[in-house]
Amino acid sequence: MKSIVQARLDAASRRDLARLVRSLGWSPSQVVREALRRMASAQLPAKRPVVTGMGKFSSRVSDLGSNKRHLKGFGG
Repeated sequence: MKSIVQARLDAASRRDLARLVRSLGWSPSQVVREALRRMASAQLPAKRPVVTGMGKFSSRVSDLGSNKRHLKGFGG
């Protein structure tokens, strides 16, 4: 993806951008980057949780503690 993006702004968006630039003292690019960062953190799914220690054993079997096939005969 290109690092330069062009966008057509309607009058209200231009006014909002100008107001943010003035009030924050940022460049228009900084305002847009921050808006994208906030939208991404609010809208995109979080990274898949990782189980600490998963796959760190000499057996090289990565799902010993979570795969029912490996847990047969242990516990109730």
